[in-house]
Amino acid sequence: MAKRIELLSPAGDMERLQMAVAYGADAVYLAGQTYGMRSFAGNFSREELPQAVQFCHNHGVKVHVTCNTMPRNEEMAGLPDYLAFLKDSGADALIIGDVGVLALAKRYAPNVPLHMSTQIGVTNYDAARFWYDQGASRVILARELTLEEIRELRAKAPQGLEIEAFVHGAMCVSYSGRCVLSNYMASRDASRGSCAQPCRYKYALMEEKRPGEFFPVEEDERGSYIFNSKDMCMIDHIQELADAGLDSLKIEGRAKSAYYAAIVTGAYRHAVDAALSGEPLDPVWRSELDKVSHRPYSEGFYYGHPQEYTGDARYIRDWRVCAMVTSCSPDGRAILSLRNKFRRGEVLELVGPGIKPLSFTVYDLADGDGSPIEEARTPQMALRLTLPCKAPPLSILRKKVEP
Repeated sequence: MAKRIELLSPAGDMERLQMAVAYGADAVYLAGQTYGMRSFAGNFSREELPQAVQFCHNHGVKVHVTCNTMPRNEEMAGLPDYLAFLKDSGADALIIGDVGVLALAKRYAPNVPLHMSTQIGVTNYDAARFWYDQGASRVILARELTLEEIRELRAKAPQGLEIEAFVHGAMCVSYSGRCVLSNYMASRDASRGSCAQPCRYKYALMEEKRPGEFFPVEEDERGSYIFNSKDMCMIDHIQELADAGLDSLKIEGRAKSAYYAAIVTGAYRHAVDAALSGEPLDPVWRSELDKVSHRPYSEGFYYGHPQEYTGDARYIRDWRVCAMVTSCSPDGRAILSLRNKFRRGEVLELVGPGIKPLSFTVYDLADGDGSPIEEARTPQMALRLTLPCKAPPLSILRKKVEP
C-alpha cells in the first residue's frame, strides 16, 4: 500500500473518544447533542466538544463532526449558530446529509471541509462529481457498492475528491440507512438520529381470524428475523480497499461501548499498518474482532450481493471487561479501575495499545490501599494488581464468559 490511508473511528462520548485515540485512530467522528444521526450515543455538550477537539489535536488526531440528520423546518433556525460554533471549536470536517445544511455550512462554517454522508447515497462517479462541484471535499459512499464499482468511481471522479467507505460494523436493512420502519413501529425517526432498530425485533405471522395465535415464519423456535443482517468485517482486505482508491476506512459504532471502540480500532490499526509495510496481518488481530459484541461477520456488498441471512439476531458476547489500567510501573505493578467483578485464581487476558492479548492468572489482588482481597466487586473501585508486563493507561483486563 503506497499511500497513507486514514483509519476513522467512532466516538460516542469522551471515554470512547479517548479509547479510539489511544488504540490508534487517525481521525474520529462524533456529534454534538443536536443534528447527529445517533441521538442515543452519549454525544458531546457545548462545553465538551471543544475539549474533545483539543484532546484529539494534541494527539495528532482529526475530528469529523456529524451534522447528518434530515432536519425539519423548526430545526433550521438553530443551524447557523451551531455551524459557526463547530468552526470555532476547530472541527476538521463536517459530515452532512442534507442540501440545506450544506448551503448553510458553506456560509457559516467557511473553510471547514465538508463530507457528504452515506445517507446521501453516492453510488456513481457523476454523483460524486456533483457533490464535489457543490463544495464537498469528500463523499462517504453508500454501503451497497462493490469493490469494482468503487474502483471505477475513484478513476472517474475528480481526483481532488476524497473517498470514504465503511469497512466494519453494523449494516442497515434499508438502502444506505434510509428507513421509515422505526417511525411507524416506535415513533422514532431514523433519519433524525433516533432509530429503534425494529429490523431486529422478533416477528411472527398472525392470521386475521385467529387473533392472538402467532405462527413462526420460519423454523427457528425463537422467532423470525426476516429483516436481519450480519455485521460487516473487511479487516482481511485492507490492501484491496486501498487499491480500489479509498482514502478513509470507517468503523461503524458511535452507540457502541468504549471497549468496542478500543478493540476494533486497535485491530484495524495493526491491519492498516501491516498493509502499509507490505506485511501479512498477524492473525491475533483478526481474532480480536471476535472478542467484541457482534453479529456474524460478512464482507457486505464488496464482493457482490451478500447472501440472505435470517438467522438469530442476537449479538455474540463471549468476553467481559473486568478492569481498566489507570497507571503501571515498568515491572507491571498496576493500579486499575474495576468494571466487572473477578477474583483471585481466575484467568484474565490483558490487551492494550501496542500489547498483544496476554493471558495470566490473578494472584496478588489488592484494594486501592494495598490491602489483600479475594474478590473485587464494587464497580469503579481502585485495585492493585501485578500484570505480566508494563501496560499503558487504558489497557484492558477481560475474561471469557459463558454465552
